[in-house]
Amino acid sequence: MHIGIIGLPQSGKTTIFNVLTRGDQPVVTRGGRFEVHTAVVDVPDPRLDQLSELFKPHKTIYAKVNYADIAGLGSGSGAEISGELLNQLGQMEGFIHVVRCFENPQVPHLSGAVDPLRDIQAMDAELLLNDLIAVERKLERLADERIKGGGREKAQVEYEIKLFQRMQAFLSDGQPLRDLDFSSDEERVLAGYGLLTRKSVSVLLNLGDGQASPDIEYPHSHCVVASIQGKLEMEIAQLPHEEAQVYLDEYGITEPGLDKVIRCSYQMLEQVSFFTVGDDEVRAWTVKYGTPALDAAGAIHSDLQKGFIRAEVITWDDLLSLGSLSEARARGKLRLEGKDYILNDGEVMHVRFAI
Repeated sequence: MHIGIIGLPQSGKTTIFNVLTRGDQPVVTRGGRFEVHTAVVDVPDPRLDQLSELFKPHKTIYAKVNYADIAGLGSGSGAEISGELLNQLGQMEGFIHVVRCFENPQVPHLSGAVDPLRDIQAMDAELLLNDLIAVERKLERLADERIKGGGREKAQVEYEIKLFQRMQAFLSDGQPLRDLDFSSDEERVLAGYGLLTRKSVSVLLNLGDGQASPDIEYPHSHCVVASIQGKLEMEIAQLPHEEAQVYLDEYGITEPGLDKVIRCSYQMLEQVSFFTVGDDEVRAWTVKYGTPALDAAGAIHSDLQKGFIRAEVITWDDLLSLGSLSEARARGKLRLEGKDYILNDGEVMHVRFAI
């Protein structure tokens, strides 16, 4: 997964990046200049830890999420998003939109007062306008192709014109494209376009220490709303584990910021984790919800997908209680599933295959 952390200037994007990475990237005002920091973050998973304790493998490998702290949006210039900034945003599968809720006289808000709903709408408008410009330019090219021809079938050109006109009308009405349903054929047409409002979003309300979360509704598809005490969580994340837990308990934080943001990332992108286990390696893998066993095998290795025969599947807690795969087989708990079986979150899979 590749997820971009975006937000208006001084919203706390780098603070959240530091929470995720347990890092100390300087939290400074960049004045709307384009800048990006990236990191690969291990996904904490107590289920994997317990399976690792059971099998005692040579290696334990956590699932990974790639996060990018992207500055440059919300400068207020009204200019079109372009160049390297647009390229970075287009590569992301989804966004963590950090929204400022905290008050800090030393870091004044660019608009004068803190207003989370206004800031959400401002960022949405910037992304929406960029998509509308891109869609209108595509329609101009399609109109030229309709007149001059370009080697493609006329029916395909007309099909795409209708598709982009529908998107243009939707965007002109102020609606993000993630709320628009597309057929599988339309999805194939749009696969090469990094339209920003088609991407999933997690709206992350960045609170001050002890601040209650405002009641913010964000009624859009493929979106999640959560809150975090960013500055406090960043400071806690840089402490040793035992000391950090003391502060989490003191402030009544039941879910650390790292865990919360990763959970939101999985939820908005509809991802699940499954496990492979053995003496050499215990590992977590990430696939989209609804992935069949054949494709999940391909995520492990292409040879497993090509030679797939059957998948042996068991829930992680059943395996833990039984103590071994051999015992699970003996008790009839290790199920044999075919290539179309939909893998569920937390299942352990062993692939039978032929080379």
